[in-house]
Amino acid sequence: MPSYRGRIAPSPTGYLHLGHARTFLIAAERALEATGTLVFRNEDLDPDRCRPEYVKAMYEDLRWLGITWQEGPDVGGPFLPYSQSERRESYLHAWRQLRDKGFIYPCTCSRKELAVAASAPNEDDEPIYPGNCRARSDAHDFETPEGVNWRFRTTNGEAISFEDQHLGPKAYVAGKDFGDFIVWRRDDVPAYQLAVVVDDATMQISEVVRGADLLKSTARQLLLYLALALRAPQFYHCDLLCDENGIRLAKRHDVLSIRRLRERGLSAGQVKARAFCV
Repeated sequence: MPSYRGRIAPSPTGYLHLGHARTFLIAAERALEATGTLVFRNEDLDPDRCRPEYVKAMYEDLRWLGITWQEGPDVGGPFLPYSQSERRESYLHAWRQLRDKGFIYPCTCSRKELAVAASAPNEDDEPIYPGNCRARSDAHDFETPEGVNWRFRTTNGEAISFEDQHLGPKAYVAGKDFGDFIVWRRDDVPAYQLAVVVDDATMQISEVVRGADLLKSTARQLLLYLALALRAPQFYHCDLLCDENGIRLAKRHDVLSIRRLRERGLSAGQVKARAFCV
């Protein structure tokens, strides 16, 4: 078995908040306990939302919390580059594999069409795709992915189960808990599901530590690991932090961002304590 390799993978679309702090502190601690390697990956795929000032803040805020990593965009490592915006060829290679094997199909449904036809979202997840474009057989007519959404063809009724290292056994059913999901967006940006699978496999990540809001994403990604003949890592999903109204923390909660708490004069120790008691 390979040695422990964990990762922290923030996205520079806003300032990191207390929920991120807790997840990344847990990831760093698990890597340390295993005498393993912690990888920093900059998940800057979205050109419309990612900002240089947020990239700078990610490094500063996480180091201020005392988190250190052995590989990353700023320190190098054997799996360069560590920023997703520079890893397009890897994603294209995976897209071609999925296209050639018939696992994905082009989808031209508009948002309006999906809003009318799709079932209601599961919790805060995306609506289940109604299958309008499933019968298309022209995938091989596309030399490049841009211009349409590309969806992974799931099998209705298929159960995807895994043992979470924190929350125990989990299982989700395709067609009920999630549907045919996007792996490449019509604006020519690889989707989160595909990018993280390719990167975690390439970087030989042995355990993914992230929030429990991504449990269904894990089920989707396990299908991609299987389709691409890649070895899947272990998963550890952290409990989510909520605000005083019981709403899950998001980057819109700027008052609870690490950056704002620092500016208010809180110490790193105080921020850590808040991250584990909110």
